Amino acid sequence: MKKFLVIGGIFGGCAAAFLLSYLYVSRPATASQTSPARPPIDIAGIRARAEKGDAQAQAELGDAYANGEGITNSYAEAAKWYRLAADQTNAAGQFGLGQLYDAGQGVPKDAAQALKLYRAAAEQGFSGAQYNLGFVYETGRGVPRNQTEAAKWMLLAAQQGEAMAQYDIGLRYFTGSGTATNRVEGLKWLILAAAQGRSDAAEKQDELKKPMTRAEIKEARQKAAAFVPTRGIKNP
Repeated sequence: MKKFLVIGGIFGGCAAAFLLSYLYVSRPATASQTSPARPPIDIAGIRARAEKGDAQAQAELGDAYANGEGITNSYAEAAKWYRLAADQTNAAGQFGLGQLYDAGQGVPKDAAQALKLYRAAAEQGFSGAQYNLGFVYETGRGVPRNQTEAAKWMLLAAQQGEAMAQYDIGLRYFTGSGTATNRVEGLKWLILAAAQGRSDAAEKQDELKKPMTRAEIKEARQKAAAFVPTRGIKNP
């Protein structure tokens, strides 16, 4: 199932305009990342399961409509199917519907509703929602700014392998924003984000490791090499 993953700063086509503007709550993406080729989506099969009440299929059909993947883009239809999934407490549906409320696509723009849905999905372990919730707290989108809460949710997403969250939490460990300052942890997360293709993380680690000792750099590399993502609901 395709979720709203950041794969760089440029998307082609009208159907991708929503993704360009609102993936991960409009977080700027400067990395050069690519996604593996995907087999054609079985819209008929997904729709058949969705119409029988399968919550995951409903979320997948919402994705298809939101992305214009295998079907004509329609945010109204995406919202309809996401809502059916979300009503069954499906985390992917909650996350997708939250993004639509955040963007005002297919539903009225409603930051409070988006926050509610992000939190519901994040508390189930959905990594994209964890990142979005962290970014909401970072920027104060509908809530008081709280860097400790921002770091908490971004770290949970980073631990599941979300590259953007790894980049952000890495910087936070260097600056002490919402966390204790820890250059080793900071470099570890930047190494991991860079390994997933984030060029900004690669550039930033080269800059930030200059004042670090060789022992610190070695420890960070060892920690990155030993990293195993936690289990949750990571964006496919």
